[in-house]
Amino acid sequence: MRKTFTLTHPKKKRERLAEAAVADIRKYIKRERKKELPEGVDFWDFDCKFGPTADDAAVVHVAELAKAIATAEKDGIESFYVEVIAKPATRTKKPEA
Repeated sequence: MRKTFTLTHPKKKRERLAEAAVADIRKYIKRERKKELPEGVDFWDFDCKFGPTADDAAVVHVAELAKAIATAEKDGIESFYVEVIAKPATRTKKPEA
């Protein structure tokens, strides 16, 4: 998913547009996690980027996307770019202390 969301609309409030963007991203992640896993893979991982434009997007963790959108909404940014790419991954054991 590569998409630019706008937070300006003549009839809708900024808060509702931000909530709609978060809901759209969560729906995409949920849909991707339902897909069948390839052989030898444990789970779907996500590479995420967030920023005001596609060129200025920085890497963020998937759990930080909602916070980043809330921050963008509070800062008064008119639009933002989100990129969420699913990739297969395997779990690794934690190193023993």
